[in-house]
Amino acid sequence: MKKHYILSLLLAFAISAYAQKDKRLKGIEKDLNALLATSKAPGFAVAIVENDKVIYSAGFGYRDYEKKIPVDPNTLFAIGSSTKAFTSGLLGSLRKEGKLTFTDSPLKYVPELQFYNNDLNGNVNIEDLMSHRTGIPRHDFSWYLFPTHNRDSIIQRIKYQEPFTGLRQQWYYNNFMFTVQGVIAEKITGKSWEDNIRERFLVPLGMTRSNVSIAEMKAASNAAFGYELKKGDVISKMDYYDIAAMAPAGSINSSANDMANWLITWIGKGKFKDTAILPEDYITDAISSHAVIAGGLPSKELPGNYFSNYGYGWMLISYKGHYRVEHGGNIDGFTASVAFFPSDNIGIVVLANQNGSRIPSLVRNTIADRMLGTDKTDWNAMLVKELKEGKEAEEKAKKDKKKKREATRLRTHWMIIQGCSPTRGTVLLK
Repeated sequence: MKKHYILSLLLAFAISAYAQKDKRLKGIEKDLNALLATSKAPGFAVAIVENDKVIYSAGFGYRDYEKKIPVDPNTLFAIGSSTKAFTSGLLGSLRKEGKLTFTDSPLKYVPELQFYNNDLNGNVNIEDLMSHRTGIPRHDFSWYLFPTHNRDSIIQRIKYQEPFTGLRQQWYYNNFMFTVQGVIAEKITGKSWEDNIRERFLVPLGMTRSNVSIAEMKAASNAAFGYELKKGDVISKMDYYDIAAMAPAGSINSSANDMANWLITWIGKGKFKDTAILPEDYITDAISSHAVIAGGLPSKELPGNYFSNYGYGWMLISYKGHYRVEHGGNIDGFTASVAFFPSDNIGIVVLANQNGSRIPSLVRNTIADRMLGTDKTDWNAMLVKELKEGKEAEEKAKKDKKKKREATRLRTHWMIIQGCSPTRGTVLLK
């Protein structure tokens, strides 16, 4: 294990040295360290892929903020919902093997599954689960506040989830539907979701650092702790959250270097080192639009945006005129972004140990501007401005609240002097 770790570090240094020769990445550390300082994030790791090679990977800040132990490209982070592309990928592989079709009803494989009404029971198909088209909203408190390791219990909760709209009428993100996909794979293969992920993806991709549970995360070496930012500038450690039975929706823990192999596979149309990991036709389907998230219209900050759609476990958007496939992830203390540009053969993964962090998206965009050769946006300056405006708005709200309290106090005092009840408006007995 120690020998492997040393070799991994040497490889990381070699990749970093190679990046110094790439003119597109000249001075990138200065930009990324500026974002780290502005966001007050404990740390993050990043890897950049071009075609079938990792051209850059590095760690910034600390995986253990209290002990000042630095992040490196092999540090483990929880990737949250970036797990979803793995789960849908299992079904893509099973489709290729003739084990299912995406137009099948999920009840065919999970008969104990029941939805809120007969319309859903009779018409929902597997593709609806993969692209968030059921019309059922998140209902996340149902699993987050009441965790269990019993996947049957999770499945039984779905029949109580009332839809917000009709089937395929509006996109609604739902973690439960990805757990259902994991269970479908379990029923077909006779293996747990965890074993399927290991056997079909982690092992053949050489993702030796990655695992699929918090128990494994806690036992692993070089694993990051999660943190949150309190009162604007206090970095506070958070407990790991055990996703347990909801694992197919977001329980993978990985490193930047490991996730680079996952991106190489998608950029390579399903192949990694000449080995087929995912079917090419599934890759095409997964990164095509199956649901509209929102208009995704151009803005002052992003004039090159033209759409915002969803594939199978991937969010699709145009970034400054370039087709981007991406999925973020957030779970207690961690935030991730896994993205690639299929027309440009560029992939970027950013893993941070800060809860609800802007770091992954801002680092991703900073790198994308360089790698794609687009006009560069000063993302750090934009973050500085947003934080300043947010602080000013917060201070104004506090002042307004204080003024309101003072006005209420004076009005109450005046009413009492006049002999009126401040609560009922009646005359007080004298």
